[in-house]
Amino acid sequence: MSGRTPSVPASVPASGTGTSDGTADTGFLDAEGVWRQAGCDLSWAAGRAALFLDRDGVVVEEVDYLHRVQDLTLIPGAAELIAEANRRGIPVVVASNQAGIARGYFGWDEFHQVQAELNHRLNCAGARVDLTLACPHYPEHPDRKPRPGMFRKAGQMASLDLGRSWVIGDKASDLEAARAAELAGGILVLTGHGAGHRERARDLATPAFRVAIENSAADARWLLNELGAGRER
Repeated sequence: MSGRTPSVPASVPASGTGTSDGTADTGFLDAEGVWRQAGCDLSWAAGRAALFLDRDGVVVEEVDYLHRVQDLTLIPGAAELIAEANRRGIPVVVASNQAGIARGYFGWDEFHQVQAELNHRLNCAGARVDLTLACPHYPEHPDRKPRPGMFRKAGQMASLDLGRSWVIGDKASDLEAARAAELAGGILVLTGHGAGHRERARDLATPAFRVAIENSAADARWLLNELGAGRER
């Protein structure tokens, strides 16, 4: 299908309707057409290192262009990782490319329904995503990974310490975006598309950007010790 300009359904507030402190849990589209949804007042997150997560292939099972609630399946251990981050006071941010919208495969209404169900299932597991960003643009946009726009927006919204934050993703582009945003490191998980991105991910490692590879998010709980270290209490 050819690309199209993403439209705003009635269920999604237009740009500018979200509150400045991030308390608009219904979500909104910003001026660049990126979806932002805060799970709570974000003021508590100021100065903290965040756990950034890709959504498809990291938190939920990869299905091409997920847009139906019945196709949503949590990856084992993902909710538990998020819940533990919540308990430790580590902000959890999901940053997801959603090119299926620009390509005409589904719309914001379907995305919104999947997000609502995902948040419900996480809540039932005692887990909460503090901030979600989704970029619908394709093929290129400053907010589309591997560009760092979504990471920088999250940092600005919640006053995060990006320099101590990490990302967990299933594509090298997740880590590339994190490196461009000057995060501390990234973990490539082998769920989703991860198995095909190992070499590219390893090549992204620098003295300033650490790279690790794990089987799944469940195996990345060691990262929480690093994210919580050095925080003022």
